[in-house]
Amino acid sequence: MGRATAGSARRSRRGSAAASSPAGGSRRGRGKKAGGPPAGPGAQAQPPGPGAFDLGAQSGRWAAFQERHRLSCEEAARLLLDAYEYRGLVKHTGGCHCGAVRFEVWASADLHVFNCNCSICTKKQNRHFIVPASRFKLLKGADNLTTYTFNTHHAQHTFCKTCGVQSFYTPRSNPDGYGIAPHCLDDGTVQTIVTEDINGKEWEKAVKEHKTIRDMSKP
Repeated sequence: MGRATAGSARRSRRGSAAASSPAGGSRRGRGKKAGGPPAGPGAQAQPPGPGAFDLGAQSGRWAAFQERHRLSCEEAARLLLDAYEYRGLVKHTGGCHCGAVRFEVWASADLHVFNCNCSICTKKQNRHFIVPASRFKLLKGADNLTTYTFNTHHAQHTFCKTCGVQSFYTPRSNPDGYGIAPHCLDDGTVQTIVTEDINGKEWEKAVKEHKTIRDMSKP
């Protein structure tokens, strides 16, 4: 979404757009106890600090899970967080027309789609739903994307250099997320689509008054 003025085109600098980084961390130190001076007589147990947690009765189960799947603490924690944060979401896949650009995105099966009437969204019929960057992964085609910007140059209108289709982009309203074209998703994962009109001709006013649009790109 943006305002109509003269623009410029430039190549995308995204590389692998919002691709998830593989969890790191060495596995060799697994099972070692944290160091520190021993508690003196009469010392009281201290509660776990930030980032630490007491597994209690689940400690044995947690250790067995790590060992069975050969996971570091970081990798196991990431699996747990992803399972919790992605509850109720489905993995959609999609891409451009020629197939050079492919992506996956975690979102609800019931999509809330914006229909903006600003100059560029009107001309290219840019209906889209918004997701956090962490839920989007570009599978291929980073080198086949180019980007058009105009006016404030905050919105990054990425599209395939071969077929010209914009299957996703970075909205001005949500620079920490992505706007995904529902019509570029593969069949089978979308149940319903609710479309909301937004007055992009008065972009600042519309976004300021909207109660939820900014939060849609928050994890």
